[in-house]
Amino acid sequence: MAKKRFNDKPFAYHQEVELEITTLTNLGSGLGRVKLPDGTEEDRALRSSTSEGGWVVMVPFALPGERVRVRVFRNQKNFSEADVVEVLTPSPHRVRPRCPIFGRCGGCQYQHFAYGEQLAWKQRQVAELLKHMAGVEFSVAPVIASPEEFGYRSKITPHFNAPRGGEGRELGAEGPAGADLPIGFLRQGTRFDIVDVPRCDIATDAINARLPAMRANIRTRVAAGEFSRGGTLLLRDASGVVTNDYEAIVTETVGHLKLRFLARDFFQNNPFILPAFTDYVRGQAAADGARYLVDAYCGSGLFALTAAPAFERVAGVEISESSIKFAQQNAAANGIANVTFLAGDAAKIFSGLAFPPAETAVIIDPPRKGCDESFLHQLFAFGPATVVYVSCDPATQMRDLRHFIGAGYALTAVQPFDLFPQTRHLECVITLHRDATGIPATPGTNTVR
Repeated sequence: MAKKRFNDKPFAYHQEVELEITTLTNLGSGLGRVKLPDGTEEDRALRSSTSEGGWVVMVPFALPGERVRVRVFRNQKNFSEADVVEVLTPSPHRVRPRCPIFGRCGGCQYQHFAYGEQLAWKQRQVAELLKHMAGVEFSVAPVIASPEEFGYRSKITPHFNAPRGGEGRELGAEGPAGADLPIGFLRQGTRFDIVDVPRCDIATDAINARLPAMRANIRTRVAAGEFSRGGTLLLRDASGVVTNDYEAIVTETVGHLKLRFLARDFFQNNPFILPAFTDYVRGQAAADGARYLVDAYCGSGLFALTAAPAFERVAGVEISESSIKFAQQNAAANGIANVTFLAGDAAKIFSGLAFPPAETAVIIDPPRKGCDESFLHQLFAFGPATVVYVSCDPATQMRDLRHFIGAGYALTAVQPFDLFPQTRHLECVITLHRDATGIPATPGTNTVR
């Protein structure tokens, strides 16, 4: 296949420009604008298509308030992408990254950004997503910080590409074999290139203690010709015990509860913040006196079991049968008798539910893609008094928020949690209440445009 020709408008390949960084995108890149000069008719057309502030340039690892010299590597239809060549005027919030491969590894975006400022910008970005994606202006609470800024991540999945001569079907291009094989994460800005990661500073100490032996084992097996393709490894730390077996049963402690699940199953990866996180979700669900709780997408029972003491009865539903079995076992092991778990499609959970909607709260924690239409239709038809929506992607959450507002729900709280320090990611919890008057907003606080 012929290589795609570089689009040289408005900048030539690797052309260097200077600009001021004014904000951060929700992908963690710095954003600035450049005034385009008059030139050909095509240049003038490009110039007229931008806002008065100039042509947008997105720059990974540049911070708001900085003046930088950058090198353009891609021109999109409405913006360009560039790498930092030199920071001419650094931000006062720029700090020395802890990780020696920060900037090459694509796992972290903010290690060079003081932690307090990371939190402030994440709060601002949630507010901007509310305004631009949901058409809502609402006061976003300050982001609740992780107790640990580094060493918090309890699961990592390093990759390796196909060894030299392998098929490379899973992760891309062929790579070296044996001792030279990179084992780590995708290189910043690439889809297939792996940067070698001998240690991950956001992973727990227990994972980093286990990682060297696991890397050595993989390289020995590659050198022996055991692999013809690339692969993905797993290291899961549950309460200080690390496993690399996808099918192993692990136990995580959250407050006074002990929760068991398969190492491969989804479970929140920052155990240090989980007590505060689950306490907040429970408090929001129970705040208006709901007697019953439904936990959709319940997994192995994290929210249902931590919230159970605040409700008379709780129902949890999850599509994964293995997760439901663990949720049932977790309820029994922790002596929680008022929770029922059912395996089934989350889009069918409300049929036959005996809970009266006016006295029921629903917690939803969908995948990153958000809620599908069939689930939302059934949720709105059931009409619970309160919905607590937990999301690891505020953009899809704000997209879904428009549907809640259209169905007569009022937004009453927006609380971000920083489960992922040093990265652009965060978890956001929004609380919605069904308005008996049918008015979805309180004037001046939750204005729908």
